[in-house]
Amino acid sequence: MAMIASAACLVAFHLGLIFWGLVPNLVSRPLHLALALPWIFLFADGGRFARLSGIAFCALGIAASAWIAWNQSALGDQYGFLEGNLQIGVAVVLLVVVLEAARRAISWPLPLVALLALLYGLFGQYIPGEFGHSGTPLASFLGTLTIAEGGIWGSLAGVSVSVVAIFVIFGAVLNAGEAGQGFMNIASAAAGRLKGGAAKVSVISSALFGSISGSASANVASTGAITLPAMTKLGYPKRLAAAVEAVASSGGQIMPPLMGAGAFVMVELTGVPYTAIMAAAVLPALLYFFAVWVGINAYAGRHELGGLAEEDRPGLRAVIITSAFFAVPFAVLMWGMFGAGYTPQYAACMAILVGFVMLFFHADGTFDFGRTLGRLENAILNAARQVSMIAAIILCASIIIGVLSITGLGVKITSLILSASGGLLWPSLLLTALACLVLGMEVPTTAAYVICVSVAGPALIQLGLEPLQAHLFVFWFALLSTITPPVCGAVFIAAGMIGENWLKVALTAMSLGVGLYFIPLTMVANPSIIALATDPMAAVIALVQIGFGLGLISYALIGAFAPMLRVGFAVAGILVLFGPVMIG
Repeated sequence: MAMIASAACLVAFHLGLIFWGLVPNLVSRPLHLALALPWIFLFADGGRFARLSGIAFCALGIAASAWIAWNQSALGDQYGFLEGNLQIGVAVVLLVVVLEAARRAISWPLPLVALLALLYGLFGQYIPGEFGHSGTPLASFLGTLTIAEGGIWGSLAGVSVSVVAIFVIFGAVLNAGEAGQGFMNIASAAAGRLKGGAAKVSVISSALFGSISGSASANVASTGAITLPAMTKLGYPKRLAAAVEAVASSGGQIMPPLMGAGAFVMVELTGVPYTAIMAAAVLPALLYFFAVWVGINAYAGRHELGGLAEEDRPGLRAVIITSAFFAVPFAVLMWGMFGAGYTPQYAACMAILVGFVMLFFHADGTFDFGRTLGRLENAILNAARQVSMIAAIILCASIIIGVLSITGLGVKITSLILSASGGLLWPSLLLTALACLVLGMEVPTTAAYVICVSVAGPALIQLGLEPLQAHLFVFWFALLSTITPPVCGAVFIAAGMIGENWLKVALTAMSLGVGLYFIPLTMVANPSIIALATDPMAAVIALVQIGFGLGLISYALIGAFAPMLRVGFAVAGILVLFGPVMIG
């Protein structure tokens, strides 16, 4: 009962913010943290010590957050400078609680980076050379991070409060109903009868589901429970079945219209409208899934993989009925954003209301109030868990961003990238891609993107990239770690679900997901691919060119051809993708 009450408060608070008018940032953002803390410290699994310490952390964190919200007016006049031991104590409590919340939510790597950033801010003045800093008074350093909008209550926290939380609630409401079955039915009807049909069903359903969930791991766990048994039943090699699910689920995070939390963070960091980001992202996302589709065709030819049996494919009536459970809320969302011109979060609130009403209906035409209550409970509980986890990640990442800003370290790292690459764009891109891969192995995609773009983004922009171009490049490469060893979360989950060696799955996933490695580079080599809104004809031409090149590379990696022919395909594909840049 306590969990349900806490979840209901969290959901009501975030929805209410959309309608309550202007709420001060130092009220809404601390309360966002306070409502998330019970889900990190009290309602998570753990031993006796974890529970007892969790109670202490939760109580201290809620008290400190509430104190900030209550005193926000007076704190605004202090301009980030702490006054007295009480305020220093509140600041220390907030930083420790945020670090521990992130550790419990996603393990050590991200909070460890944040802790190192804090230590640098406190003691960096003792570091000799250009990577030291001049020092900041303790009251000013801690105050900027905790009582002003330059640290944990910064712009990223604002995105988490006002946008990400709303779309997470929207996804939870859809997933609590029969939208997931609707995704599967549409995918089965569209691709089930094709060669390699079961794998293609996984691709389509994961793209649809992932556009809502924004989490590769959640995507694998949800759609994989259906698609993986279907593929193994039809004789698919286990490594291929798991790789298809991992690759398709990873692509959900780059698939408009939602793209997970990253798209909304990108809006805040770039100042580019959400609709413009969607327009720029849609063709690269389609190319990614096209490359996966081509790879499945190649594997289907090698392994003689058939489609789904007719009895396993849904009938037209089932497709129409179940698809309505996500099509109607999605239509309301799209109409609200593009037809009525509402803000994305206001449009999402309307779609949530429609999705809430649809929880009372069932595809079989029956009415079961008990089942409906179960759906409502599932919706608010899942929403609260996901909002809280994202809050822990974003607030912890905000510490790092705050320290980079206070100390000027971000500018120094940018200078290091520029000097290490000799002031050349492509070496800088490769250094940035490597940093994204390494960081993404240890922290979630959104956090890896935020940290990498904060330090490498200015260097890429200084070397000639447009801001959105640089941000999309970094965001895509932050996804690499979902399928690339040694740490590949989506692969681990899919391999575990099907009982296959994870390394075999990872190697197959890398060949299927080859677009993830090449498409971000084509955004730089051929910027027309992200210019759909401004130059649609050039964008379509780029789509055809890049698609042809990716197809050649996919067949070079997977096709059953002689080695020399495969090398020829690979070389031809690279020339199609990057020939103009090489010539230039």
